[in-house]
Amino acid sequence: MTKSAACVMMTGSMTDLNMNERAYALADRLVGRAAELRVAVHRLPAGARVIDLGAEAQGGIGAGLALAELCMGGLGHIELASLTIDGEAWPGVTVWTDHPAASCMASQYAGWAINPEGFFAMGSGPLRAIARVERELFDRLGYQESGARGVLVLEGRTLPTDAVATWVATKAGIAPDALTFAVAPTASLAGGVQIVARVLETGLHKMETIGFDVTRVLSAAGTSPLPPTARSDMRAIGRTNDCILYGGQARYTVRADDEELADLARKLPASASADYGTPFYDIFKRYNNDFYKIDPMLFSPAEVWLTSATSGRTFHAGQLEPDVLRASLFD
Repeated sequence: MTKSAACVMMTGSMTDLNMNERAYALADRLVGRAAELRVAVHRLPAGARVIDLGAEAQGGIGAGLALAELCMGGLGHIELASLTIDGEAWPGVTVWTDHPAASCMASQYAGWAINPEGFFAMGSGPLRAIARVERELFDRLGYQESGARGVLVLEGRTLPTDAVATWVATKAGIAPDALTFAVAPTASLAGGVQIVARVLETGLHKMETIGFDVTRVLSAAGTSPLPPTARSDMRAIGRTNDCILYGGQARYTVRADDEELADLARKLPASASADYGTPFYDIFKRYNNDFYKIDPMLFSPAEVWLTSATSGRTFHAGQLEPDVLRASLFD
């Protein structure tokens, strides 16, 4: 038995999956393809590396696929796919992982507010598992990483400064020159890809919200349509959300009995929310642009399948809403 396996048996915690090292290697390869992927790379005075995938650089679909893999700490697999929705072919992404709790909740979830004076962005990526600022979440996951370097993904148009890098490095307990930032705004090709690639994460986050232990989810696979790039970040927030809420499909293999999964399936799709049924941009305006007034039960895939790892039975709930998707993406 390895030392790490013995540690897991004694503590009940997940193994350190080295997501930061995986993501750092992915970032190195991304930098090596900078011209091909239309991204820009620079170093801040204190040494932090910044990869711009759409803020000032052009970026593209390839940059978005690479960014989504960074978000998932190298444990998620993302590819372009052709989806059939309402008898029509739609461009989309397919995502799968055999480490859903770690790759989605300990890495991909945008749970760390990066808010030094004069700057704000939500942070995703495996550096969260070193910093563990979201202590309660990481305690429930039983997951942490220790390492000398890390990767943080920021959704926004403002590139991080040296002061931001120093603030992040201090919180994470690593040197600024050991940091890699990857940045793309919502209304960019790369940003759109990485956001809809969160189709599995949204379902896991909703499980977390309703009190289900996501470490019991063994594997997950899903798809989401890919939105056209919007004219503004606000419109892009609407389109990317709608791709998941009304076009996302997710399948989870779960260590749970049939009765528990039947109940979870009823609660999990986006349609379980009273806010469901209209484009997200309209919902957002209804609440005076206050994201936190929206029903948190809304944020999950349109359609889900839950398979019990013990009985082999599958429970299905939700449905796609192509008319709402068309209204959001093309009207």
